Amino acid sequence: MVAVENNDKQVVQPSKTRRKQEMHALQDIGEQMIALDIHQLNELDLPEILINAILDAKQIKKHGAYRRQTQYIGKLMRNIDVLSLQEKLAFWHNLKLQQTARQHLLEHWRERLLSDEKAFTEFGRKYPSADMQRLRMLVRKTHKERIANKPPKSFRALFHELQTIISDAENENS
Repeated sequence: MVAVENNDKQVVQPSKTRRKQEMHALQDIGEQMIALDIHQLNELDLPEILINAILDAKQIKKHGAYRRQTQYIGKLMRNIDVLSLQEKLAFWHNLKLQQTARQHLLEHWRERLLSDEKAFTEFGRKYPSADMQRLRMLVRKTHKERIANKPPKSFRALFHELQTIISDAENENS
């Protein structure tokens, strides 16, 4: 911190290191915004000049030019409320993580049901409203499709059935 005297008042300015850290933090947020799609950018309610800079950065392929563009985006971000922006980006990131975890759960159950007969009992206990007969039929059809080298129609149907069962169970618990 650097203290500057101004008419008997001491004003504390951040050090050069601190200013550079803040600048790099803004550039990192800018890079997160570059990764967003146009609909998410519009939701952020950013100034038009910043949106244009972000859209320009999406088109840049050369590393040096991209770095300069992120620095420019960081400079433009000094004039906006970064806290609300960070909250929105964190919310989207957490939402994406939840969706990925849910996808993994569905794939896990599908693979277990296809490979282990005992998994039906466990699934039935965990999701009592599930139509176990339909699930068994879809698993049998999936095995037949694999043996006959047919398109994985039942494999996909099994996934959608699991998605419906698990979504309904989550909605009941909410």
